[in-house]
Amino acid sequence: MKVLATYNLKGGVGKTSTAVNLAALAARDGLRTLLWDLDPQGSATFLFRVKPKVRGGAGKLLRGSTNAGDRLKGTDVEGLDLLPADFSYRHMDLLLDETKRPTKRLAKVIAPLADDYDLAILDCPPSISLVSESVFEAADALLVPLIPTTLSVRTFEQLLGFVGAEVERPPEIIAFFSMVDARKQLHRSLVADLPSVHPSIVGTAIPAASDVERMGVHRKPVVLSAPNSAAAKAYGALWQDTQDRLSQRRQR
Repeated sequence: MKVLATYNLKGGVGKTSTAVNLAALAARDGLRTLLWDLDPQGSATFLFRVKPKVRGGAGKLLRGSTNAGDRLKGTDVEGLDLLPADFSYRHMDLLLDETKRPTKRLAKVIAPLADDYDLAILDCPPSISLVSESVFEAADALLVPLIPTTLSVRTFEQLLGFVGAEVERPPEIIAFFSMVDARKQLHRSLVADLPSVHPSIVGTAIPAASDVERMGVHRKPVVLSAPNSAAAKAYGALWQDTQDRLSQRRQR
């Protein structure tokens, strides 16, 4: 089972939109897909019309007294299951700190599901914490959405430095520009120039689009609610970029 995680230090940059759309695309392609909503806000859980509640909460999951497989929920997308958010996830840092080898704990939670799924996608809260460090250890790749601004790029560079220096088995970094407004000169400039400076940034850019914003109204990924939209096509290209990068990683 391959593990992807959508991650950024900042909130509101498109992590959840990426997670739910790529999960839907993976399932459409025939991959048995699991989405774990690690954010206590539960946006991914909401979009799939699931109650944000895990019986026993984060504590029992992390201690292993609750089997993650028993807490899964089906979604409206065939082949896609959800491990929902729970408000207790807001304490996950403290709970991880009480465990042995805390940065290995999230990988241990989903390890029993490896034979049942081809792909797991973790939708992460915005932070640098024990939760994120545990995600870094569990993931084969981090999908990092970047708003095309100078400060967002600076934060990305900080992430690259941290992962490279602190993570025992660094995941592949797959960054991409998100919420791009082609009317803005700075957006156009950064999207055009930064991939040559940072090879981790792929060429696909997700546009700022009302179709993405309306996912909350339709409560489904834009690749399903508006499959012919520019945003849906961009997520399709990002999914292809992701598969290509993972294939290159296997060959190295």
